[in-house]
Amino acid sequence: MSDLATYVADIKKYTSNVNEAAVAGVVKHLGIALRNRDSSLVAGKDPAELARVRDSFLKKKLALTDADDKLDAAVVAVIEKLKADNSKSRVTVYYLLAEHFKKLDLFVKSA
Repeated sequence: MSDLATYVADIKKYTSNVNEAAVAGVVKHLGIALRNRDSSLVAGKDPAELARVRDSFLKKKLALTDADDKLDAAVVAVIEKLKADNSKSRVTVYYLLAEHFKKLDLFVKSA
């Protein structure tokens, strides 16, 4: 997955309204991590990976201050939503988390 349309199509499998500008912002945020297949995916069964999503994305990028258990529950809910997909795109996971916490506007470049 490397072009925006592919990411948008993947996200559309899980949510009805996809903000393409926000998808582009998530892709830009992830940058070089998307070049490597391993880092472009989220290992949904790896507790260390899920903690990394919580700490690096939810706490640092989205600046959330909720308790870890609440943040972990959101991560688990998104992973559960994507359970049918063996390779969980990091862009999709991050987009759905940002949508869940109503933070998609952080990724939309203001004109």
